[in-house]
Amino acid sequence: MKTITDIKGTFKLHNGIDMPYFGLGVYLSDNDKEVIDAVQWALDEGYRHIDTASIYKNEEGVGKAIRNSHVPREEVFVVSKVWNADQGYKSTLKAFEESLKRLQLDYLDLYLIHWPVKGKYNETWKALEKLYTDGRIKAIGVSNFLQHHLQNLMQTSEIKPMVNQMEFHPYLVQQDLIEFCEKHDIQYEAWSPMMQGKIFELSILDDLAKKYEKTVAQIVLRWNLQKGVVTIPKSSKKQRIIDNSNLFDFELSKEDVNYIDALEKNQRLGPDPDNFNF
Repeated sequence: MKTITDIKGTFKLHNGIDMPYFGLGVYLSDNDKEVIDAVQWALDEGYRHIDTASIYKNEEGVGKAIRNSHVPREEVFVVSKVWNADQGYKSTLKAFEESLKRLQLDYLDLYLIHWPVKGKYNETWKALEKLYTDGRIKAIGVSNFLQHHLQNLMQTSEIKPMVNQMEFHPYLVQQDLIEFCEKHDIQYEAWSPMMQGKIFELSILDDLAKKYEKTVAQIVLRWNLQKGVVTIPKSSKKQRIIDNSNLFDFELSKEDVNYIDALEKNQRLGPDPDNFNF
Protein backbone atom coordinates (compact mmCIF):
# COMPACT_ATOMS: atom_id res chain seq x y z
CA MET A 1 0.00 0.00 0.00
CA LYS A 2 1.48 3.33 -1.05
CA THR A 3 1.48 6.19 1.44
CA ILE A 4 -0.38 9.40 0.55
CA THR A 5 0.65 12.43 2.60
CA ASP A 6 0.24 15.81 0.91
CA ILE A 7 0.36 17.62 -2.43
CA LYS A 8 4.16 17.24 -2.63
CA GLY A 9 4.12 13.53 -1.79
CA THR A 10 5.77 11.02 -4.15
CA PHE A 11 5.75 7.42 -5.31
CA LYS A 12 9.21 5.88 -5.84
CA LEU A 13 9.98 4.62 -9.35
CA HIS A 14 11.95 1.40 -9.85
CA ASN A 15 15.15 3.36 -10.49
CA GLY A 16 14.84 5.14 -7.13
CA ILE A 17 13.54 8.47 -8.50
CA ASP A 18 10.68 10.08 -6.53
CA MET A 19 7.75 11.00 -8.77
CA PRO A 20 5.14 13.38 -7.32
CA TYR A 21 1.87 11.45 -7.43
CA PHE A 22 -0.20 14.57 -8.09
CA GLY A 23 0.38 17.02 -10.92
CA LEU A 24 -1.04 19.37 -13.52
CA GLY A 25 -1.82 18.30 -17.07
CA VAL A 26 -1.73 21.03 -19.73
CA TYR A 27 -3.36 19.34 -22.73
CA LEU A 28 -5.24 21.92 -24.85
CA SER A 29 -3.91 24.87 -22.82
CA ASP A 30 -2.67 27.50 -25.25
CA ASN A 31 1.03 28.27 -25.36
CA ASP A 32 0.88 31.80 -24.04
CA LYS A 33 -0.86 33.34 -21.03
CA GLU A 34 -3.25 30.41 -20.47
CA VAL A 35 -0.59 27.76 -19.87
CA ILE A 36 1.83 30.15 -18.12
CA ASP A 37 -0.87 31.20 -15.64
CA ALA A 38 -2.02 27.60 -15.06
CA VAL A 39 1.50 26.35 -14.31
CA GLN A 40 2.29 29.31 -12.05
CA TRP A 41 -0.99 28.92 -10.11
CA ALA A 42 -0.30 25.21 -9.72
CA LEU A 43 3.26 25.75 -8.47
CA ASP A 44 2.04 28.45 -6.07
CA GLU A 45 -0.52 25.97 -4.72
CA GLY A 46 2.17 23.35 -4.06
CA TYR A 47 1.98 21.22 -7.22
CA ARG A 48 5.42 19.85 -8.10
CA HIS A 49 4.64 17.84 -11.25
CA ILE A 50 3.86 19.36 -14.67
CA ASP A 51 2.96 17.14 -17.63
CA THR A 52 3.22 18.39 -21.21
CA ALA A 53 4.02 16.88 -24.64
CA SER A 54 5.44 18.10 -27.93
CA ILE A 55 2.03 17.63 -29.62
CA TYR A 56 0.41 19.95 -27.04
CA LYS A 57 2.36 22.83 -28.61
CA ASN A 58 2.81 24.60 -25.28
CA GLU A 59 6.27 23.52 -24.09
CA GLU A 60 7.58 27.08 -24.43
CA GLY A 61 4.90 28.41 -22.09
CA VAL A 62 5.43 25.59 -19.60
CA GLY A 63 9.18 26.21 -19.54
CA LYS A 64 8.72 29.95 -19.14
CA ALA A 65 6.35 29.48 -16.18
CA ILE A 66 8.78 27.09 -14.48
CA ARG A 67 11.76 29.39 -15.02
CA ASN A 68 9.83 32.41 -13.72
CA SER A 69 8.54 30.55 -10.68
CA HIS A 70 9.83 30.95 -7.13
CA VAL A 71 10.15 27.14 -7.03
CA PRO A 72 13.66 25.85 -7.79
CA ARG A 73 13.88 23.82 -11.03
CA GLU A 74 15.09 20.69 -9.21
CA GLU A 75 11.89 20.64 -7.14
CA VAL A 76 9.62 20.48 -10.22
CA PHE A 77 9.04 17.13 -11.94
CA VAL A 78 8.75 18.01 -15.64
CA VAL A 79 7.35 15.51 -18.15
CA SER A 80 7.15 15.60 -21.94
CA LYS A 81 6.48 13.04 -24.65
CA VAL A 82 7.77 12.15 -28.10
CA TRP A 83 5.03 12.40 -30.73
CA ASN A 84 4.18 9.61 -33.17
CA ALA A 85 5.54 11.37 -36.27
CA ASP A 86 8.93 11.73 -34.55
CA GLN A 87 9.26 8.07 -33.52
CA GLY A 88 12.30 6.05 -34.56
CA TYR A 89 15.82 6.16 -33.10
CA LYS A 90 17.47 9.25 -34.62
CA SER A 91 14.24 11.21 -34.98
CA THR A 92 13.43 10.65 -31.28
CA LEU A 93 16.86 11.95 -30.22
CA LYS A 94 16.22 15.03 -32.37
CA ALA A 95 12.66 15.46 -31.03
CA PHE A 96 13.96 15.31 -27.46
CA GLU A 97 16.50 18.08 -28.13
CA GLU A 98 13.77 20.20 -29.71
CA SER A 99 11.50 19.70 -26.68
CA LEU A 100 14.31 20.73 -24.32
CA LYS A 101 15.02 23.77 -26.48
CA ARG A 102 11.37 24.83 -26.39
CA LEU A 103 11.22 24.29 -22.62
CA GLN A 104 14.65 25.95 -22.22
CA LEU A 105 15.55 23.37 -19.58
CA ASP A 106 18.74 21.32 -19.16
CA TYR A 107 17.04 17.99 -18.52
CA LEU A 108 13.64 16.30 -18.20
CA ASP A 109 12.47 14.36 -15.18
CA LEU A 110 10.42 11.96 -17.30
CA TYR A 111 10.15 11.42 -21.05
CA LEU A 112 7.42 9.18 -22.48
CA ILE A 113 6.63 7.49 -25.79
CA HIS A 114 3.24 9.04 -26.45
CA TRP A 115 1.61 6.11 -28.33
CA PRO A 116 2.75 2.59 -29.29
CA VAL A 117 3.33 3.20 -33.00
CA LYS A 118 3.62 -0.25 -34.55
CA GLY A 119 7.05 -1.07 -35.95
CA LYS A 120 8.59 2.04 -34.38
CA TYR A 121 8.23 2.05 -30.62
CA ASN A 122 11.08 -0.42 -29.99
CA GLU A 123 13.56 1.84 -31.82
CA THR A 124 12.07 4.86 -30.08
CA TRP A 125 12.65 3.14 -26.74
CA LYS A 126 16.32 2.54 -27.60
CA ALA A 127 16.65 6.31 -28.03
CA LEU A 128 15.04 6.90 -24.62
CA GLU A 129 17.43 4.37 -23.07
CA LYS A 130 20.38 6.27 -24.56
CA LEU A 131 19.08 9.63 -23.30
CA TYR A 132 18.56 8.07 -19.87
CA THR A 133 22.01 6.47 -19.65
CA ASP A 134 23.53 9.75 -20.88
CA GLY A 135 21.89 11.50 -17.92
CA ARG A 136 19.60 13.73 -20.00
CA ILE A 137 16.42 12.32 -18.41
CA LYS A 138 15.84 11.19 -14.82
CA ALA A 139 13.25 8.55 -15.80
CA ILE A 140 11.77 7.07 -18.98
CA GLY A 141 8.39 5.54 -19.68
CA VAL A 142 5.51 5.01 -22.04
CA SER A 143 1.96 6.17 -22.55
CA ASN A 144 -1.03 4.23 -23.88
CA PHE A 145 0.80 0.88 -23.81
CA LEU A 146 -1.41 -2.16 -23.23
CA GLN A 147 -0.02 -5.35 -21.73
CA HIS A 148 1.06 -6.88 -25.04
CA HIS A 149 2.87 -3.65 -26.01
CA LEU A 150 4.74 -3.70 -22.69
CA GLN A 151 5.62 -7.36 -23.05
CA ASN A 152 6.90 -6.80 -26.58
CA LEU A 153 8.96 -3.81 -25.47
CA MET A 154 10.48 -5.61 -22.49
CA GLN A 155 11.65 -8.49 -24.69
CA THR A 156 14.14 -6.24 -26.49
CA SER A 157 14.78 -3.45 -23.97
CA GLU A 158 17.71 -3.13 -21.60
CA ILE A 159 15.73 -0.92 -19.22
CA LYS A 160 12.06 -1.54 -18.51
CA PRO A 161 9.68 1.44 -18.49
CA MET A 162 9.38 3.25 -15.17
CA VAL A 163 5.91 4.67 -15.93
CA ASN A 164 2.87 3.80 -18.06
CA GLN A 165 0.47 6.72 -18.50
CA MET A 166 -3.01 5.49 -19.46
CA GLU A 167 -6.53 6.76 -19.88
CA PHE A 168 -7.95 5.96 -16.44
CA HIS A 169 -11.28 6.88 -14.85
CA PRO A 170 -14.31 5.15 -13.27
CA TYR A 171 -15.48 3.81 -16.65
CA LEU A 172 -12.00 2.57 -17.70
CA VAL A 173 -10.18 0.98 -14.78
CA GLN A 174 -8.32 -1.87 -16.57
CA GLN A 175 -7.46 -3.53 -13.26
CA ASP A 176 -5.60 -6.37 -15.04
CA LEU A 177 -3.25 -3.84 -16.65
CA ILE A 178 -2.72 -2.06 -13.33
CA GLU A 179 -1.80 -5.37 -11.72
CA PHE A 180 0.55 -6.27 -14.60
CA CYS A 181 2.32 -2.92 -14.17
CA GLU A 182 2.51 -3.39 -10.38
CA LYS A 183 4.00 -6.87 -10.84
CA HIS A 184 6.73 -5.42 -13.09
CA ASP A 185 7.28 -2.34 -10.94
CA ILE A 186 5.99 0.04 -13.64
CA GLN A 187 4.24 3.04 -12.09
CA TYR A 188 0.68 3.48 -13.40
CA GLU A 189 -0.44 7.01 -14.20
CA ALA A 190 -3.82 8.42 -15.22
CA TRP A 191 -4.66 10.75 -18.04
CA SER A 192 -8.21 12.07 -18.39
CA PRO A 193 -9.08 11.13 -14.78
CA MET A 194 -12.14 13.40 -15.02
CA MET A 195 -13.41 11.69 -18.20
CA GLN A 196 -13.02 15.02 -20.05
CA GLY A 197 -15.54 16.52 -17.62
CA LYS A 198 -18.05 13.68 -17.95
CA ILE A 199 -17.57 12.50 -14.35
CA PHE A 200 -19.78 15.42 -13.32
CA GLU A 201 -22.63 13.71 -15.19
CA LEU A 202 -22.26 10.52 -13.10
CA SER A 203 -24.98 11.05 -10.51
CA ILE A 204 -23.84 7.77 -8.95
CA LEU A 205 -20.84 9.66 -7.50
CA ASP A 206 -22.97 12.41 -5.93
CA ASP A 207 -23.73 10.26 -2.88
CA LEU A 208 -20.04 9.76 -2.21
CA ALA A 209 -19.42 13.49 -2.62
CA LYS A 210 -22.11 14.21 -0.01
CA LYS A 211 -20.80 11.50 2.33
CA TYR A 212 -17.26 12.92 2.38
CA GLU A 213 -18.33 16.56 1.94
CA LYS A 214 -16.13 16.81 -1.15
CA THR A 215 -16.68 17.48 -4.85
CA VAL A 216 -17.10 14.63 -7.32
CA ALA A 217 -13.72 15.61 -8.80
CA GLN A 218 -12.02 15.36 -5.42
CA ILE A 219 -13.60 11.94 -4.81
CA VAL A 220 -12.34 10.62 -8.16
CA LEU A 221 -8.84 12.07 -7.78
CA ARG A 222 -8.53 10.68 -4.26
CA TRP A 223 -9.62 7.29 -5.66
CA ASN A 224 -6.77 7.54 -8.19
CA LEU A 225 -4.21 8.11 -5.45
CA GLN A 226 -5.55 5.39 -3.15
CA LYS A 227 -5.20 2.92 -6.02
CA GLY A 228 -1.53 3.91 -6.24
CA VAL A 229 -2.11 5.72 -9.54
CA VAL A 230 -0.31 9.00 -10.29
CA THR A 231 -2.85 11.58 -11.47
CA ILE A 232 -2.50 14.81 -13.47
CA PRO A 233 -5.89 16.56 -13.81
CA LYS A 234 -5.89 19.22 -16.50
CA SER A 235 -7.26 22.67 -15.77
CA SER A 236 -6.51 26.24 -16.75
CA LYS A 237 -8.88 27.77 -14.17
CA LYS A 238 -7.28 29.00 -10.96
CA GLN A 239 -10.02 27.89 -8.58
CA ARG A 240 -10.28 24.46 -10.19
CA ILE A 241 -6.50 24.01 -9.90
CA ILE A 242 -6.77 24.86 -6.19
CA ASP A 243 -9.87 22.69 -5.61
CA ASN A 244 -8.39 19.69 -7.44
CA SER A 245 -5.50 19.61 -4.99
CA ASN A 246 -7.71 19.57 -1.88
CA LEU A 247 -7.37 15.79 -1.50
CA PHE A 248 -5.30 15.27 1.60
CA ASP A 249 -7.70 15.78 4.50
CA PHE A 250 -9.90 12.73 3.85
CA GLU A 251 -9.61 9.08 2.88
CA LEU A 252 -12.06 6.86 1.00
CA SER A 253 -13.03 3.63 2.72
CA LYS A 254 -11.96 0.39 1.06
CA GLU A 255 -15.64 -0.28 0.29
CA ASP A 256 -15.97 3.06 -1.51
CA VAL A 257 -12.79 2.44 -3.52
CA ASN A 258 -14.26 -0.92 -4.57
CA TYR A 259 -17.59 0.78 -5.34
CA ILE A 260 -15.89 3.15 -7.81
CA ASP A 261 -13.84 0.25 -9.27
CA ALA A 262 -17.12 -1.55 -9.97
CA LEU A 263 -18.28 1.26 -12.30
CA GLU A 264 -15.83 -0.16 -14.89
CA LYS A 265 -17.39 -0.36 -18.37
CA ASN A 266 -14.17 -0.70 -20.40
CA GLN A 267 -15.35 2.54 -22.04
CA ARG A 268 -12.74 4.73 -23.70
CA LEU A 269 -13.17 8.43 -24.36
CA GLY A 270 -9.81 8.66 -26.09
CA PRO A 271 -8.35 6.53 -28.92
CA ASP A 272 -7.84 2.79 -28.62
CA PRO A 273 -4.11 1.96 -28.24
CA ASP A 274 -4.70 -1.05 -30.51
CA ASN A 275 -6.46 0.94 -33.21
CA PHE A 276 -5.33 4.51 -33.84
CA ASN A 277 -4.21 6.11 -37.09
CA PHE A 278 -2.24 9.22 -36.19
